[in-house]
Amino acid sequence: MTLRQYLREAPFGLTMSSGFFSFFAHTGFFSVLEDEGLLPARISGSSAGALVGGAWAAGLSARELGRELSALERRDFWDPGVGAELLRGKLFRERLDALLPEKKIEACRVPVALSVFDVIGRRTRVIDRGDLSRAIHASCAVPFLFHPVWIDRRPYWDGGVSDRPGLRGMPREEQRVLFHHIASPSEKIPARAGMITIVIEDLPRSGPFALDAGRRALEVARIATKRTLNRQRADVVVV
Repeated sequence: MTLRQYLREAPFGLTMSSGFFSFFAHTGFFSVLEDEGLLPARISGSSAGALVGGAWAAGLSARELGRELSALERRDFWDPGVGAELLRGKLFRERLDALLPEKKIEACRVPVALSVFDVIGRRTRVIDRGDLSRAIHASCAVPFLFHPVWIDRRPYWDGGVSDRPGLRGMPREEQRVLFHHIASPSEKIPARAGMITIVIEDLPRSGPFALDAGRRALEVARIATKRTLNRQRADVVVV
């Protein structure tokens, strides 16, 4: 059975990991699923994965998000402010607010659960209701780059701090999970019953000063994902 056949066979949940500016690669990956009609019944994720999964769940297509990212310039989100963190995050939040068709998590087209890091409690919290833009902003607030995001009178940072895979929001009873993992050299690939992990190797590494690499990563991920769907189903597929 190919991965394409497996994903068409029954509903599945989709999790996408953190990985700094890997929202480019996640978008390329997701756009192929969308083109194939292989759409998730549930979304979870951290940081870049929270951004892409949350935006799609809110009604934005992966293709639309890809166009938005392809046009992204550093000035669109670069807003240095006073404090230990470099960026205020105001421009990032305004862009999210304008981009998301749906504002409330409960009203999204599929259930969404996004990981954030509770700065005071030093632990992961999963947000599955409330303001979607604020939850995505918090999940993407990389420590010392962005100011923490306040939710219910508590500060939160990037969900990847203690839940890099973004799997905390995917219920254990979810028997079929597709996981797009941005690999880290020092990290073991997570294992879970019923989960298929896709790892795309040699992705261009992007960042605020390397957005062209991000645009290349989007296309590399698209090409690799098309090949992956033709591969035989396995617990871990590296392409």
